Amino acid sequence: MLGVVGFLYWHPIATYVETRQNLDRREREVALLQTERALLEQRLEQSASLETLAREARRTGLVRRGEQLFIVKGIPAWRRAWAAEH
Repeated sequence: MLGVVGFLYWHPIATYVETRQNLDRREREVALLQTERALLEQRLEQSASLETLAREARRTGLVRRGEQLFIVKGIPAWRRAWAAEH
């Protein structure tokens, strides 16, 4: 008799444990996604600032009116030579 009662309780308990594990996993996933979303929103907010837009424009080779663009080549080779001397 005790075996039958145990058998009848086993399936609902196993289902509960599995469901609880799935819920915990999903909650961790949601927390991770919320953190990622917050970082992306912060990045979007920063990218809309004039300072960030100017920095990105300069990085792609754009200059302001009246400024002169200088392209410096061979920096890695210079760094190696400098490091060898010092």
